[in-house]
Amino acid sequence: MSLHSLNRREHLYGLGAGLGSVAFTSLLAESAAAAREARSAHFPNAKAKHCIFLYMEGGPSHIDTFDPKPMLDKLHLKEFNRSGEEQSAMSSGKRYYVKSPFDFVKHGDSGADMCELWKHLSTVADDLCFYRGCQVESVNHPTANYQVNTGNRFGGDPAIGSWVNYGLGTENKDLPGFIVLPELAHPQGGAANWSNGFLPTALQGTPLRPKGSPILDIHPRKEITREHQRKTLDFMGHLNKQHATRHPQHDALAARMQSYELAFRMQTQVPEIVNISGESKQTLDMYGVDEEPTDNFGRRCLLARKLVEKGVRFVQLYASTWDSHDYIEKAHGSLIPTVDKPIAALIKDLKARGMLDETLIVWMGEFGRTPDNGVRGGGVAYGRDHNPDAMSIWMAGGGCNAGHTIGATDEIGAKAVADVHHVRDFHVTLLRLLGLDDNKLSYYHAGRFKQLSQFGGKVIDKLIG
Repeated sequence: MSLHSLNRREHLYGLGAGLGSVAFTSLLAESAAAAREARSAHFPNAKAKHCIFLYMEGGPSHIDTFDPKPMLDKLHLKEFNRSGEEQSAMSSGKRYYVKSPFDFVKHGDSGADMCELWKHLSTVADDLCFYRGCQVESVNHPTANYQVNTGNRFGGDPAIGSWVNYGLGTENKDLPGFIVLPELAHPQGGAANWSNGFLPTALQGTPLRPKGSPILDIHPRKEITREHQRKTLDFMGHLNKQHATRHPQHDALAARMQSYELAFRMQTQVPEIVNISGESKQTLDMYGVDEEPTDNFGRRCLLARKLVEKGVRFVQLYASTWDSHDYIEKAHGSLIPTVDKPIAALIKDLKARGMLDETLIVWMGEFGRTPDNGVRGGGVAYGRDHNPDAMSIWMAGGGCNAGHTIGATDEIGAKAVADVHHVRDFHVTLLRLLGLDDNKLSYYHAGRFKQLSQFGGKVIDKLIG
């Protein structure tokens, strides 16, 4: 390899954390047309064309949000009985049943159960499909995050958003097809939660910064005009074509060269999308922008709407941390109001724009919580521990079975007992709502065809409207 070639590659890979790197990763595998161009769904009649995935990292308590358990009122602070094997495995000593500190109310014609803190989401209750039968395998945050986001507890596999983009392609060649809107800190497990895994690099999630400019270097220096940039790109294109002629064996070289072109195009689209100042005051107020505690999540929900409006296939928003081991009343009592108003606004806004039918919204965390808690600091902590056997998920739009609650947990919320499915089946169902067949959405890697569900899964028909 010549020194000239090495410097070129080093330059491309060293584009940094700004606009250039976003464009670079979005187009690295553009030579694989299937990864970028719009493709036909396996099920053309599917309503959903986009997905907004609201991820409540840390594991929200189903018992204190959407799955009321009156039995816990009767058992409150009584010693929690477990098998001898489970007792011997516990290091915290005695454990006690803990009732929910919140009252529950039924809402809408569907009679959806919601705790009293969901003051805004309750107004769109009939647009929601609740699912109480999902189970996962891990009680560890990073591995549980990986399983929900990629299907593999150990990481390294493609995220759901990557699979969706692989299956459907992009609707907007000037924007990444999979965009992530994280909190200030990345979730446990880090960027592997939105990795492309073994799929083409163009399909990985592109995180936008939660504060300041969502993408660094989105604006060129003042002395650099669009004309200057265009001339520079044309000159570089000339040089790159010469290089490609000398090295025709480099299949991905053309895609790498186009990264500069995408960056140039993104400079015209991204500033308008991420700038929400052009939204009406009514819209900003509806999302809770410029007010606490909703400003942060409200801005990101509004941005998610704008992104899918521009053709982005998959947008994932993170809200953390719902890991409430102590004092559930204070913990969830402060978390729910931060997301309640923005999420309700997102649903209403999409509906008003005629976009809810084609946009699937998913709300979930990595697992649920236990009906009991141990003793900490000399008293019962009134919180909940991790529970992979029971959780609450809801969906809206995108052809889901709105206005219904599917599945059930036992009388104390410890375990799913009706319409029970592993999370892989939920993944398969999510793909089906987007018009994709998990068994056909495969990619050859390491000697075999691989898929999101790992080993195949079953569609949960009751979740589909």
